[in-house]
Amino acid sequence: MGEGSRRSDIHPGWVVDIVLKADQRTGRLTRGIVQDILTSSATHPHGIKVRLADGQVGRVQAVIGPNGEHP
Repeated sequence: MGEGSRRSDIHPGWVVDIVLKADQRTGRLTRGIVQDILTSSATHPHGIKVRLADGQVGRVQAVIGPNGEHP
């Protein structure tokens, strides 16, 4: 499993890159700040589902970090 597939690696307030449902075919990433973690299980093979501060929902593909710096 890649980065973003473990719930323990993702925290509210951190910057992440997600793929939106509409962008799954293209793989286009959207960067934002995690507001809520929506996946309840510890891992997910396609990425943990989160809601960003701007309301967009998608699966985490990369965790950037607490200040936009890679952890």
